Amino acid sequence: METIVRAVAIQAFGDPGGMATIEVAEPQAGPGQVVIETEAIGVGGVDAVIRRGTLGGYGFTTGLIPGSEVAGRVTAVGTDVDQSWLGRRVWAFTGTGGGYAEQALARVGDVVALPHDLSSIDAVTLGSAAPVAHFALTHAHFAPGESVLVRGASGSIGIATVEIAARGGAEAIAVTTSSPQRGNLLRGLGATHVLDRSGAGGPATPQTYDVVIDIVGGPGLPSFIDRLAPNGRMVVVGVVAGMPPTDFGMRLIAGFQQSRSLATFSLDTVPVAARDTVRVEQFAAAARGELHAVVHAVLPLNQAAEAHRKMDAGEVFGRIVLTP
Repeated sequence: METIVRAVAIQAFGDPGGMATIEVAEPQAGPGQVVIETEAIGVGGVDAVIRRGTLGGYGFTTGLIPGSEVAGRVTAVGTDVDQSWLGRRVWAFTGTGGGYAEQALARVGDVVALPHDLSSIDAVTLGSAAPVAHFALTHAHFAPGESVLVRGASGSIGIATVEIAARGGAEAIAVTTSSPQRGNLLRGLGATHVLDRSGAGGPATPQTYDVVIDIVGGPGLPSFIDRLAPNGRMVVVGVVAGMPPTDFGMRLIAGFQQSRSLATFSLDTVPVAARDTVRVEQFAAAARGELHAVVHAVLPLNQAAEAHRKMDAGEVFGRIVLTP
């Protein structure tokens, strides 16, 4: 008899109200795959971007179950997968969809075993965000003693970037955020200056930075190119506010003599072995209390639309996690 599991699907792109709880057949592990009984599901900015339909040209269609990362216990494996995975607690990347469900399918190469003393909730808060932060700083050639500006520091990637830059010896770390309260929380993780979303800060705030990590994108991106010091590097890791103006590159040309540079970064370009090595190290650091998972709220799976409403309203500091 076929087993049915609950999931949340996008029935209409746009407003969070287009998401609905549905019933689907439990996934079956094919070659190189595992089935995970989810204990925690990360709600990420990319989920919101897909749900809004702004990436519609990339082949997403209604009926998609969003969610790219889960944590839980392996309940089934493909015939060619090592049986020792059965019963293990793991974090998994599920691709561009499939995570908002009681059971999720993942490739065994996208699965990492979890330390016994790290919760599934903390795992999905850090599992994607912290490696992105680490490798984005590497992509920017960040070095100890340099200054870093994190644009969009209220989300999980931004928060991880602040803490990792501080641990890496940043001389100054500025953040853009929407409230003094969030700024104080970020100071506790290593931020030294707090700016508003436009980039304005107090009189002691540095005017330029060696590195800018931008998670926001959108129409304001060009003004942050102007915040780069000579030889400064901006790395764009997200476009949660939409695409930047088509002529944003002219800001680099206008400051030609400053030798500034801009790059994009996706974790997809990092070899799997390197990704997994860093992720395992970060999970171990989190279990030791050296890296912090900031969880805004834990909601039941059937409140996925509410989680997205909170993200759209800018209410979220850290990550919202869904539980079945």
